[in-house]
Amino acid sequence: MAEDIGSTVPRRQLGRLLRQFRTEAGVTLDAAAEALEYSRQKIWRIECGLGAVRVLDVKAMCELYHVSAEMTEAMRGLAAETKSKGWWHAYGDAVPSWFELYVGLESAAGHLRQYEETLIPGLLQTHEYALGLARLDRPSASEEERERAVEVRVQRQSLLSRRLPKPPRLDAVLSEAVLRRAVGNRGVMVGQLTRLLEAAELPNVSVRVLPFAAGPHSGAVAGSFVILDFPITKGGRAEPEPSIAYSESLTGALYLDKADELAAYRSTWKSLETLALDEAQSTDMIKRIIGEMRHD
Repeated sequence: MAEDIGSTVPRRQLGRLLRQFRTEAGVTLDAAAEALEYSRQKIWRIECGLGAVRVLDVKAMCELYHVSAEMTEAMRGLAAETKSKGWWHAYGDAVPSWFELYVGLESAAGHLRQYEETLIPGLLQTHEYALGLARLDRPSASEEERERAVEVRVQRQSLLSRRLPKPPRLDAVLSEAVLRRAVGNRGVMVGQLTRLLEAAELPNVSVRVLPFAAGPHSGAVAGSFVILDFPITKGGRAEPEPSIAYSESLTGALYLDKADELAAYRSTWKSLETLALDEAQSTDMIKRIIGEMRHD
C-alpha cells in the first residue's frame, strides 16, 4: 500500500516530466529499462506517478536523458516530496521559483473551474494588466525582469486556443470586486475587461460574475481557488488522473487531492455557480462597467 502514502501531485508531475525528457531524448521504454537495469514496469510506474520515487532513480534517469543540471536539481526536489503525506509547495524551498508545478498541471487539465475573489485569472489577463501586477508584486525588480515574468504568464494563455491536444474547458466565476479593482490606469482596465468579453466568446470558456448583490457567500471564506480535472490519457491507465484543488497563499501554494478536501471545494463551487449571474447577464455587467470607466 506504499503508493497510497503521499500526495499524488508531485509524483504525477515528476512522472510527466520524466516521460517528456525520455521522449525528447529518443529513448524508448525498453531501451531505458535496459540502460538503467530497471524493469520496464518500474519505469512505467514512475512515469504514471504510481508511487514515491527515489532521488537516486531520478538522478540516473536524468543522466540517461541528458537533462540539464538545473532541471535535474528541481526534479530531485520533487522526488523528495513524493513521500510527503500532504504537500505545500513553497517556492524557493525544495523546488525553485522558476519551476512552476502548477503550470504543468494546468496544461494537462481537461477542465478548469476557477473562482477569483481579488484579481483577473492569469489565463485571461492582458499584458498591461499583468505588468501592473508585476510592479506591485516585484517592487525591487527591474522593468526588464518584470517584462520577462509577464511574458511567461501571457504564453500560458495559448493553451485555451491550442489545436492539439484539445484545449481545456475554463469555467471562471469572478467576484464583482475583481472587475472594479483598478490595476493600472483606466485605459488598462478598459482593455482588460474588453479582453474578458473576447475570451467569453471562445467555445471552451465561460466567464460569469458574482455580483455584490449576492451577499455573503462561501467563496469569501474559501478565497480564490481552482479545481483541475484531468482527461483520460490515451495509452495510459484507463482511469483519469485524480482531480486537484489549488489555492495560492503569500508564501506558496496548497495542492489538495484528498476526497474530503475536493468535496468541500466542489460544494463551494456549486454554491458560487448558483449565486453567479448567467453568461449573458455577466457580459452585460462587464459592458456596463466598461461604460462607467469610459465616462467617469
